[in-house]
Amino acid sequence: MLIALSRVATLALALIATLQVRPAVAESATTRTSAQLEQLVAPIALYPDSLLSQVLMASTYPLEVVQAARWSRDNPGLSGQALEDAMQKQTWDPSVKALAAVPQTLQMMNDKLDWTQQLGDAFLAQQSDVLDAVQRLRARADSNGYLKSTPEQKVTTTPRPAGQQSTASSSAPANTYVIEPTNPDQYYVPVYDPSVVYGTWPYPDYQPFYWYPPGYALGPAYGFGAAILAGAAIWGTVNWLQNRVQINPLRYNSFNRTNISNINWAHNPAHRGAVPYRDRAVAQQFGSQRASAAREAFRGKADAGRQQLSKDGAKAAARSNPKNAANTKAGSRQAGSKQAARSKQARSNQASRSRQASAKQGARSRQTAGSRQRAGNRQASRPAAQRSYAGNRMSRGQRSFASARGGFSRGAGRGGGGRGGGRRSDINLKHEIVLLGHLDNGLGFYRFAYNGSNTAYVGVMAQEVQTFRPAAVIRGRDGYLRVSYEKLGLTFQKYDKWIAGGARIPKLQ
Repeated sequence: MLIALSRVATLALALIATLQVRPAVAESATTRTSAQLEQLVAPIALYPDSLLSQVLMASTYPLEVVQAARWSRDNPGLSGQALEDAMQKQTWDPSVKALAAVPQTLQMMNDKLDWTQQLGDAFLAQQSDVLDAVQRLRARADSNGYLKSTPEQKVTTTPRPAGQQSTASSSAPANTYVIEPTNPDQYYVPVYDPSVVYGTWPYPDYQPFYWYPPGYALGPAYGFGAAILAGAAIWGTVNWLQNRVQINPLRYNSFNRTNISNINWAHNPAHRGAVPYRDRAVAQQFGSQRASAAREAFRGKADAGRQQLSKDGAKAAARSNPKNAANTKAGSRQAGSKQAARSKQARSNQASRSRQASAKQGARSRQTAGSRQRAGNRQASRPAAQRSYAGNRMSRGQRSFASARGGFSRGAGRGGGGRGGGRRSDINLKHEIVLLGHLDNGLGFYRFAYNGSNTAYVGVMAQEVQTFRPAAVIRGRDGYLRVSYEKLGLTFQKYDKWIAGGARIPKLQ
């Protein structure tokens, strides 16, 4: 009986630590209720429409939001042309790059990372319902006297067109509320207490959070942060007639230096990283696209890694013997010429071999049966150890492919260790990632499994560590990032051992 109770207690602790269950956090394949959706959008429902749409889009890429928030913190005050130039060098999704112009909002999304992921999940699964929840909250704020035009913003109220249908779990309000900045290039981000501006909150089990930026002077329940000159960085918009988030191509092209014409926004799973989709239908829609993107990313990283190794070798040779380096360059040019000649000769020989192959095919087919029999007899006569070795040998290319898939990698099978130093901590090598909490410096602490394995571990994501302590991150010979846990003062361990030890979020040394 005591053993059974102990197991139940351990399981309960594991579930609490893993999911950190709150009403709006629990993973579910079912449709979210009005209470859950309103809890999620309450902190941003009174944002200008364009900024609201940027937050919704960017929330579908939580790990890139973390990277952008850290970058913004390390590059304060960057705006205008300088910010636009800096964003051309980043690989984040354009919706995340846009929020670099509004660091206050990025900071909130980073501070409330679990909320950011939940918001993105809800937006991907129930976009129309999310926007209807925004309108319901705006109607409440209006009835309480907190939603009105000011020198910082313009609020427009129009009756909802007759016959317009709402797909929300609860009816949308009779009016549509549009919020715009008075200056389209300048934003004042509203700061407000949801429990006040929306009146008495009707869902006691789904209370929204109240976030205000550091240094903000608490005063009235509704106010504004400092003016932000965002320029064309904020290019999102909301089509309230169709309940869809869309793009302003003119502003998008100006900031991102592109030439798009499509006004419809679409989620790009290539920027999702290893963060799982919590809704079954969404996972089915974007999962295969993300797997394809991951394979392409691996090829690119592997090629980059090989090229870097080649460059490093050439530089080392040049430093040790400049004369040999010059000879190496000359040899490379000669090798290229010889390779072209060999390729031409190979093409001419191919036709000849094809003709010869057809003539030999008949002779080979007559010999096949006897050859197979003799080969089988030889294999049966070998010792068992030799047969096992022969069956398990893989070429260098096969081992590389197996490592890329995560199935045969020695490092993946042993928790991301192996050659190259550090732990293989690249997010592209992991799945079933769950945020357990944050370290004392804000770095995420996760539960995860390596691709090709269901064994759960706890630790960090290399891409996040790279923004915090670059010296603790290296790129392995396979092109993936590794983390030196010793340099962080952390212990890499299995999830069940962490649970048995009390499931405590460690502190950095």
